[in-house]
Amino acid sequence: MSDQTYTEHTPCGGMPTRNPMGDNSPKTVTVSDIKDGIKDVLPILIAIVPFAAVFGAVAIDSGLSFGEVMLTSLSIYAAASQYVMIDLMGQNVPVWSIVLAVFAVNFRHVLYSASIGRTMGAFSFWQKALAFFLLVDPQFASSETRATKTGLRPAYYFSYAAMIYGTWMASNAIGALFGSLIESPATYGLDFILPLYFTGLVTGFHKRPNFILILITSAGVSLAAYLTIGSPWHITLGGIAGLIIAAALSKPKDTNTAKAINTPEESTANV
Repeated sequence: MSDQTYTEHTPCGGMPTRNPMGDNSPKTVTVSDIKDGIKDVLPILIAIVPFAAVFGAVAIDSGLSFGEVMLTSLSIYAAASQYVMIDLMGQNVPVWSIVLAVFAVNFRHVLYSASIGRTMGAFSFWQKALAFFLLVDPQFASSETRATKTGLRPAYYFSYAAMIYGTWMASNAIGALFGSLIESPATYGLDFILPLYFTGLVTGFHKRPNFILILITSAGVSLAAYLTIGSPWHITLGGIAGLIIAAALSKPKDTNTAKAINTPEESTANV
């Protein structure tokens, strides 16, 4: 037997695996998860800063006060739906229509929660509640990858989430205060940041099974909905179509394995 020690990781939120190097104490795992969360989120922050600042500037230009901009971001915290809200406000549509549109765009977060919730065996009830509030697009993509590789634990999730949330709020404030200095955001290509950002998130799943088929189905339904029903329902309907195809093509896991994965007490490395 080697004298080498191991650090335990918990794939899919539960069952630990053993990796060389380091001890397996909860404190060590927590510190490692926090470092990994911060490291993984840094490239995302580069993309978040400009379009978060643009939102602050556009919101002020649309008639919101600085306090209203910050309250919107604090409470809704969903970039795409916030942009939709500001756009519709500029068109003088009824309030109920704006609320419905925001709900339609944000419905994808329900799908995210259903997917990522399966990997949260190490989370308490209140940790899950907070985690679902903070579950934005890059958070979902990174958490899904983390769950597959080493297991998803609160330390990783919330360190990643705190960086995004803090950056989003700070950039909103900067945009709201100084955005008027940019006369035409489109001149600098800032209006293209959001679609480019979503494209990067989608391509990050290219190694997943049936990726091409799911992508084509989701994109096809979304385009058809956009041309018939209109925005913003194409986002929700395209996402649901992709989810249905993914569910239909997925293989059920062994019951005993799933139970082991989702039982936090069975992992000595849960945080």
